[in-house]
Amino acid sequence: MTGALQPGRDSGDEPGRDGIRRDETGRVSPMRLLHRRLRPRPRPRFKGPSFNRLVPNIMTLLGLCAGLTSMRYALDGRFGAAVVAVTVAAAIDGLDGRLARMLKATSRFGAEFDSLADFLCFGVAPAFVLYLWSLHRAGAFGFIPCMMFAVCMALRLARFNAALDSAPGPAYAYNFFTGVPAPAGAGLVLFPLFVGLEARTLGWDWLLMIASFPLVCAVVLVGVALLLVSTLPVWSFKNFKMPAEYVLPTFLGVGVFAALLVADPWAAMAAGGLIYIGMLPFSVRSFRRLKREAEAMRVPPDQTHVG
Repeated sequence: MTGALQPGRDSGDEPGRDGIRRDETGRVSPMRLLHRRLRPRPRPRFKGPSFNRLVPNIMTLLGLCAGLTSMRYALDGRFGAAVVAVTVAAAIDGLDGRLARMLKATSRFGAEFDSLADFLCFGVAPAFVLYLWSLHRAGAFGFIPCMMFAVCMALRLARFNAALDSAPGPAYAYNFFTGVPAPAGAGLVLFPLFVGLEARTLGWDWLLMIASFPLVCAVVLVGVALLLVSTLPVWSFKNFKMPAEYVLPTFLGVGVFAALLVADPWAAMAAGGLIYIGMLPFSVRSFRRLKREAEAMRVPPDQTHVG
C-alpha cells in the first residue's frame, strides 16, 4: 500500500536535514540535544608529512640564513661576525643530514635543498667575504679567483649528487670523500682571514699585511678550488674506527681544542685548518692501503705465488 508505514519504523522520528531526530510535532527532545552536545566530536585529520620529517629541512633553512647573514656582515665590514656565521652554517650542515637519517626523513627534496644551501653557504659566501676583505683591491683580477672557487664548489656538489644515484662503490671507499667536502673547503679558504683577525688582535701589523695581501688570498682560493674538484680521497669519518688506546688522548685533544676555541677562536680556527691540511696525506695513504688489501683478496690463491 502506497504511503504505508513500514513496521518497526516511525517516519516522524527520522533525522532531519540537520541530522537531529524530531518527534511527530517537529520538536527536538532536550535529552537528545544534550546527548548531541556531550558527544565527542571527531578529531579532524590532516594530510601531509609529520613534523619530524620537516625538522632536517628546517635546519637546512637555518644554515642557509646563516650563510646569507655572513654576506650581510661582510658588507658592514664585520668580518669576524661573518666568519662566525659561516661556521654556524657548517655546524648545521654537519647535523641536518645525520638527523634526517636518524628520523628516517631523507628525501630527494631534502638532498637538493641541502646542496643549494651548501653552494651559497660554502661556495658563494666565503668567496664574497674574502673579496670584500682583500681581493677587491686587485680590481677585476681579484674577482677571478672568487668566481673559480664558486664554480668548483658547484661542480663538487653536482658530482656528489650524481654519485648518490650511481652504483655503490667498493666497500673500502665508503669512509672516504672524493675531494675535499664543501664545509671543509669553506674553512680552508677562510684561513687567511683567520690569520688576519688573529694578527689584528695581537697587533702584528706585518702578519695582517701578509694575510690580507690579494695574491695570498688568490692562491688560497685557487688551491682550495682544485682540492674540491680533485679525486683526492679524504676521510669522511662516517664509520671511522679508532683503536682503544687512542680514545683517551683523542678526548684530551678535543678538550684542549675546545678550550682554545673559547679563549682564542681565530688562532684555533687557523690551527684547525693546518691540522686538516696535514691530515690529507695520511688519508691518501690509508685509502691506498685499503685498496691494496682489497685487491689482494681478489687474487686467487693459486696465483699469489706465481713467479
